[in-house]
Amino acid sequence: MRTRLVFAALLAAAVAAPTDAHWCPFCAAQGQTLLGELNQADFILYGTLKNAKQDPDDPTQGTTDIEIDSVIKDHPFLTTLGGKKTITLPRYVPPLDAKTKHLVFCSLYAPTTLFPISAVGSGMVMANWAMHKMDPYHGLPVAEDSKIPDYLKGVQAIKDKDTVTRLKFFFDYLESPEIDISNDAFLEFGQADYKDVRAVCEKIPPGTVIKWIKDPGTLSLRLGLYGLMAGHTGSAADAKALRAIIDDPNRQYSSGLDGLICGYIMLDKKAGWEYLNGLLKDSSKDFTTRYAGIRVVRFIWDYRTDLVSKEQLLEAVKIPLSQPDVADLPIEDLRKWKQWQMAPVVLETVKKEKHAKEPLVVRSATRFFLAAPADTPGAADFVAQRRKADPEGVKDI
Repeated sequence: MRTRLVFAALLAAAVAAPTDAHWCPFCAAQGQTLLGELNQADFILYGTLKNAKQDPDDPTQGTTDIEIDSVIKDHPFLTTLGGKKTITLPRYVPPLDAKTKHLVFCSLYAPTTLFPISAVGSGMVMANWAMHKMDPYHGLPVAEDSKIPDYLKGVQAIKDKDTVTRLKFFFDYLESPEIDISNDAFLEFGQADYKDVRAVCEKIPPGTVIKWIKDPGTLSLRLGLYGLMAGHTGSAADAKALRAIIDDPNRQYSSGLDGLICGYIMLDKKAGWEYLNGLLKDSSKDFTTRYAGIRVVRFIWDYRTDLVSKEQLLEAVKIPLSQPDVADLPIEDLRKWKQWQMAPVVLETVKKEKHAKEPLVVRSATRFFLAAPADTPGAADFVAQRRKADPEGVKDI
């Protein structure tokens, strides 16, 4: 139950998220990308850190020299340094292995001790780069033979291109042997709209993604995205391959199962849809597995009702409603989809003895009926009962 309560908190955060956010639904990737870092930084240096010195009065402060191998992102400020190959950073960075290189992301600021606060944003101040101070706010250690500098230069070259062109660049690095690069490329897909991921699939060589999926060494975190891509790039033979991978008892899916199932449905709608309904009906499956099935239903509702009609999807939603440990999730979906005609089904569900003992189910049903139009059958009576039984809980909802 504790796991489900934690999940409920995450669900509440997702419900509160902006409705115009349509990130890749099966990527499970969050965080700042290197492209984001590149856009944020005023300049980026690559080189070797040396001569680190701590401030004797404050061990957290000090200086460190950087011997510059290359400038990944240039800035007029650097010309004020006279083309020096070694500059001093106002940060103490403890020394690492002598062969370790660093990417140093820097921003600039105009000290208010030199300029009035009201003048800091003026053209006069902004043009006088020599008076600015650098802030090396982020450092990324990389191996001496790392390809990240070249990768970042490529990112710099495509940063102003259209989204599909950028994603095609990142696709080519999804299986880079250098984990920092492949993770960053995956993160870009995690923050992309599905429509753009779909468009990129038209430019992917056939067989590439299914090969990655078949590789047992592929990170499970990537399988959701790869399964989705396989649905757009694969064949009937790939549908059979996906099914074999889904059923493989030697594979454990902490994530990614949803995207694989979705790809399977795209490639073989009849067999894939039957499989999904069977998975949802099997209450012996663990929560994570059944939740993956619910996520597939959500995806199709939001993006691909050309594959399965909304009528069929609502029939599928009824299946997990019968299971007390997951029933809150489809109720929440029905609320978000504004399917108020399903109110009698929700009411019947929450009245069942086992369901009524599940706080998450009662909470979701209360939220559903609070949001429903006033003339929705059973809504007013249910809310009134809940206000009498738990006034503070209803107020919180």
